[in-house]
Amino acid sequence: MTNVYSFDGILVFGLLFICTCAYLKKVPRLNSWLLSEKKGVWGVFYKAAVIGTRLHFAVALSCLSMAFYVVFLK
Repeated sequence: MTNVYSFDGILVFGLLFICTCAYLKKVPRLNSWLLSEKKGVWGVFYKAAVIGTRLHFAVALSCLSMAFYVVFLK
């Protein structure tokens, strides 16, 4: 079980948040509803989606390495 208050828990949460927002950007109805704001609190979703789509290779490698760490090393 990953604790949210530990450093690896924050990394897991951040990676899952970026991957989820990048996935939601591909869904047209959710894209216009959730990712339409580019500033403010709702802009965090848009910025995470942009990071997930532009750096998709790095994010995928980070997810795989974090999954290996959580499953086998922790």
